[in-house]
Amino acid sequence: MSLLWLRVAVILYGIAALAVLPAALYDRPRWRHIAVPAALGGVFFHFVSIVETLIAAHRALPVDTHEALSWLGLLLAAAFLLLAVRFRTVSFGIFLLPVAVLLAIVPAFHPGNETLASPQLGLQLRTGWLLLHIALLLAAYAALFLSLVASLLYLIQERRLKQKASIRTPRLPPLETLDQIALKALLFGLPCMTAGLLIGSVLALETTGPAFFADPKVLLSLAMWIVYMLMIFIRRQSGLRGRRAVYLSSFVFLGVLAVWAANSLSAVHRFKTP
Repeated sequence: MSLLWLRVAVILYGIAALAVLPAALYDRPRWRHIAVPAALGGVFFHFVSIVETLIAAHRALPVDTHEALSWLGLLLAAAFLLLAVRFRTVSFGIFLLPVAVLLAIVPAFHPGNETLASPQLGLQLRTGWLLLHIALLLAAYAALFLSLVASLLYLIQERRLKQKASIRTPRLPPLETLDQIALKALLFGLPCMTAGLLIGSVLALETTGPAFFADPKVLLSLAMWIVYMLMIFIRRQSGLRGRRAVYLSSFVFLGVLAVWAANSLSAVHRFKTP
């Protein structure tokens, strides 16, 4: 039963990780009422799973890598709850919860331990998740490209206004509208990228096992996600616009292209479909 409870905890962590994004980045407090209870339920089932495992093994501490990762994931999720209660903020969940999911996935979905009622059903479900993984990442890439285009148009419009261009020149939206499009595109792409990476991690564990996370290309993908997060944070906190926003979006977009190319050439980052 301990494996079942751990898998339930992973699902709840995933729900909390997605719900915390609109709560923290979109300033929608109602999503907090989903993120915090889901994380709390995940911590509860995760704790029950660990206790059952330790009792069955007649010991009080983890002894292997999987158990250590599971403990670390539990601590990160608990830290999120502590910060949410103490400081009334869920912003830390943007970083803590996805990491907790990744750490708990390894012991929860170890290759060879999964059982399905029907092999054909398993193949169909896996194909569906693979398609969803690809679709979400493509949506994230498209959103980032849209943000880059909006930033470039912002730069063009700003230059036209300074030069008092002729009225016969092509008309562009106001600067404020362009800036909002660029920012909202980034905010849309973030949950897509987060969910896509989480789904891809689960599929990779079924294919290659935990060694998948030692692949430099996977680490590069995680680094890209962190840079994406930092770009949104910088834009929201500093009100970055114009030329600097273009440079920042271009840098991240080139990073995304590099990761995409690296994963395409990777012998590890490949999934087989029936």
